[in-house]
Amino acid sequence: MFIMERKERAPQQIYEEYAYVLDFLPYGRPGLRLKRKGGAVVQLIGEKYFTLLEAAAREGIILKPSDKVYIGKDYRKEILYIIGKISYEELTANAKMELENIIEKIILGRESEFVNFFNLARPVTPRMHSLELIPGIGKRFMWKIIDEREKKPFESFQDLQRRTNVPNPAKLIAKRVIEELSTECKYRLFTKP
Repeated sequence: MFIMERKERAPQQIYEEYAYVLDFLPYGRPGLRLKRKGGAVVQLIGEKYFTLLEAAAREGIILKPSDKVYIGKDYRKEILYIIGKISYEELTANAKMELENIIEKIILGRESEFVNFFNLARPVTPRMHSLELIPGIGKRFMWKIIDEREKKPFESFQDLQRRTNVPNPAKLIAKRVIEELSTECKYRLFTKP
């Protein structure tokens, strides 16, 4: 986990290996022209960098929200090709409705990584700590987290909740990820620009 100020450096090319289906559009998306003939259009969120993508499904494939699909460089069973990155605004209403639950599912699947964020988070400016960028964590929770992690690093979300009373850390992180995807954030904790 890291924090990157937006103007710090040019974004490097990153690739997702796996993604989760946000929406399956059997007849495509209005205004979207496909390069090659394929099946339906699928809106996805990447498992590692939370990249929002659109892809063409292979002919005859039907996917449902929260299905995990391989989108890496090798042979893809369900996905014919990646159309490209999309913005939050380009997501369908259904995709936006599924987004928070699927992000939470990804976070819980990578729990140790995100618990480590709470163990290692540092200030971003002399007046603001990166923990404060998480919705629902103000100064009081921030100091409780810092005090508790100095005694002993957190081992799980349950341990974090038990020792600090922070409500549902996975949901709070999911809200931050959505904020980073849907707005122009000066500081990014979990997504790439």
